[in-house]
Amino acid sequence: MPRWRKILFSLLGAAALAAGLVLVYLLVTRPDTCADGVERIDGECIGVNGEGYDFGTPEISDVARAIARENRRIEKQPYVTVAMMLPLQSDREALRRQMRSDLQGAYLGQRQANAGEGEPPKIRLVLANPGQDYGRQAKVVDTLLQMAASPEDRLRAVTGFNLSLAATEAAVARLTENKIPVLAARISGDRIANEDRPDGMAKLRFPGLARILPTNHDAAQALANFNGERGRQNLRTVLVYDKRPDGYNESLAKAFSRIEEKGPAGPAAMSFESPSIDEAGSTGNQFTQTANNICDSRADTVYFAGRTLHLRIFALKLAEVGCKDRHYTIVSGSDAASLRQDMTERDWARLRGDDGRPKVTVQYAAPAHPDAWTTELTAWTKKYRATHDREPADRDLPQYLTEPKAALDALRQQISATENEGIKLGSTPNLDDSRTMLVHDGLITIGKALHQAQKNDPESVPTREDVGRQWPLLQSRHRVQGSSGLICLTTGGNAYDKPAAIVELDPGRKGRGTLKFVGLGWPTGKPQPQNCVIPSSTS
Repeated sequence: MPRWRKILFSLLGAAALAAGLVLVYLLVTRPDTCADGVERIDGECIGVNGEGYDFGTPEISDVARAIARENRRIEKQPYVTVAMMLPLQSDREALRRQMRSDLQGAYLGQRQANAGEGEPPKIRLVLANPGQDYGRQAKVVDTLLQMAASPEDRLRAVTGFNLSLAATEAAVARLTENKIPVLAARISGDRIANEDRPDGMAKLRFPGLARILPTNHDAAQALANFNGERGRQNLRTVLVYDKRPDGYNESLAKAFSRIEEKGPAGPAAMSFESPSIDEAGSTGNQFTQTANNICDSRADTVYFAGRTLHLRIFALKLAEVGCKDRHYTIVSGSDAASLRQDMTERDWARLRGDDGRPKVTVQYAAPAHPDAWTTELTAWTKKYRATHDREPADRDLPQYLTEPKAALDALRQQISATENEGIKLGSTPNLDDSRTMLVHDGLITIGKALHQAQKNDPESVPTREDVGRQWPLLQSRHRVQGSSGLICLTTGGNAYDKPAAIVELDPGRKGRGTLKFVGLGWPTGKPQPQNCVIPSSTS
């Protein structure tokens, strides 16, 4: 064979070998994708997608497709992107149902915001899964930062955030440091919040953060004010708290411990330690001892600073200890809104005594309840008739009740319209647990901020800085009429005097227990002022 042929074959062989090595390298190093924009990491599907992907959670398949359909509907119009960031995979059926409720609220809020004020920009909604307990949030935030800088995506806000964890705080901090507005719809922990000061200024740990849910401090104060107004001033209370590091547990325990009690002193606080948010570990054994200690005391009310999974176990243990003729009320925070979903008929039976009467009732400060506005308006009207000897005119009715009722009616109309159009959401939205209402309100708040910012320059979409500047302006005449209550944001981006819906889980005498709205609690001790004008600290 001529020498030149040998050289040619050698070169071709080397080229083929190199190409093969490149192909092997690409196959080995290419990420394992679950869907476009979503990478499989240690069995979880981590990333951002707005094209209908359900992250392997069948409960959210229908609503994810509904969001994608709305995204396609508005894609030819001026739009910005909003990311819904929360864990979207779980082995627990109850948590998967909660995800569905959250996303139903996001879709209904997106739909209402896009139809609302009629002007661009519209909202393109994407789902961002940071993994269990926000464990992969850093990777997702990387993607969101790229989307914020992208002229195609135009990410202008991130919402969701349903757990007050250190990883959640890190995600919010990094987003706001990079001037991406964050609207936290379901965080109640006090740590992930800006600090409003008496002089009307604010200490902005998270510039560009807004919250529409009362902090644990405000919710605990609303509970205390509500129960004080009902004349329950002779309670003998005890605090039971989870000492596992968790922003929600820590701030709730602190808030409960600061409530000024007017009744006799109860026993000293009692702690337990759980392994994680969604693991029971040895808490059952710990609670048996705690329940016995409470039984030996004269306490009748337990302030419980812990997560829903452990609250359920504690309530059942407290009912089992067999204190004769004792009825306990357990008071907890907003996370308890998910408790009813975890209760079985057997659980309800265990909360009753042998005579069928409840041994344990759980009361908590829910972010919202669908019966609140009608119930409170009925009670308000009854009082008005008694003192004025006539029916109130429309102008007499309080805004803090009528406007949220109108917003709730609008939400229900959105649900009906969706059903009439044949759009499936996985189930008919259940408003009782407040999730759908809160997340819906978060999206319409973002929509309001977008439209207000757009008015400054109708020829272009607002910048992220423009959107973030809108948060403290959403008060007074620019208040947001939310289904969960009027949303009036302070200089720090916090919801001013947002009411808590005081709800009780009552086991009743047979069958499944009931979730009953019992009244509104106000963090300041009185309803929001006319037009939701936020008063100065000296007012």
